[in-house]
Amino acid sequence: MVVCSCNAIRERDVREAARSGVDCPLQAYASLGRRPRCGQCIPFARALIAEERSAAA
Repeated sequence: MVVCSCNAIRERDVREAARSGVDCPLQAYASLGRRPRCGQCIPFARALIAEERSAAA
C-alpha cells in the first residue's frame, strides 16, 4: 500500500524504518532520503510507526 504518493513511499518502507528505530514520520522519511510535501500522509505514517513499535514491545 502506498503511504505517501508525493514521495512514492510504501507501507513496508515506513514499517521497516520503524523497526530500525525511528520515532516519527519525519525521521522515517529522512531515513529514506525524502521529506513530506503535502503532509496528508503524516497521520497514517504515524499510526504505522506506533503499530510497529507496540508490536516490538
